Amino acid sequence: MTVTSQPDQPMSGSPDLARLLRPVVRESSVSEVAKRLLDHLSAGDIKPGTRLPAERQLAEALGVARSSVRGALSALDVLGIVEIRPGSGSYVREGTSEFLPRAINWGLMLGQRRTQDLVEVRTHLEGVSARLAAERAGDEDVARLEEHLRRMRDAGTDAASFIDADIAFHLETANIAGNSVLSDILHSIRALLQVWMERVSDLEGTVSGTLCEHDAVLAAIRARDPDAANEAMAEHMRMASARLRESIESAERTAD
Repeated sequence: MTVTSQPDQPMSGSPDLARLLRPVVRESSVSEVAKRLLDHLSAGDIKPGTRLPAERQLAEALGVARSSVRGALSALDVLGIVEIRPGSGSYVREGTSEFLPRAINWGLMLGQRRTQDLVEVRTHLEGVSARLAAERAGDEDVARLEEHLRRMRDAGTDAASFIDADIAFHLETANIAGNSVLSDILHSIRALLQVWMERVSDLEGTVSGTLCEHDAVLAAIRARDPDAANEAMAEHMRMASARLRESIESAERTAD
């Protein structure tokens, strides 16, 4: 994803990141650049909402190719740590401080491969969550899932409300599963789920497809059918992953 270069100017309200950065000593990679940026973000050098230096400035400060900076910013964007605004630049997201410690502790930023690994792990965890929910759900649990799905349907063109209800459905499923470790893990990657949905919400067919997939998961849990719940969630994850890839590839084509 290409980030439009901005005029050379210091960032308002925080130190100039380009002056704080030191060159990457060993051969550059997306992961090294991302980790260097994360070091400064987590240290509080940059306030939420601040626009980062231009891609060229960051590349010069780090002594790396612009492609490495571009890849690092794209990865941070996917994780919800920065927001890339075409034609404007890259900005530190509000609420980043809550997610940064997890991103660092989990070692998410070891490159694009690790980001894809997280998506893969989430897929399997969601399947386990749905299976256990189907085994353990009571009538009141099912009713809460139905309410989240109703909120998704009623959201209409309100993307934020749709996304909130979608995430609530998944987290509710994890709660119903009754496994505290599983629930904690899925809750801890809520920021990633938020960014995931924001990226694909404007793709044609996302709303209708997501509703249909959630319908299938709910039906299986209501029927107390663990195998069907696992299969329905696996299909939802497969389609959601495909929509995410389509969104990223579309953004990259537009940027080029």
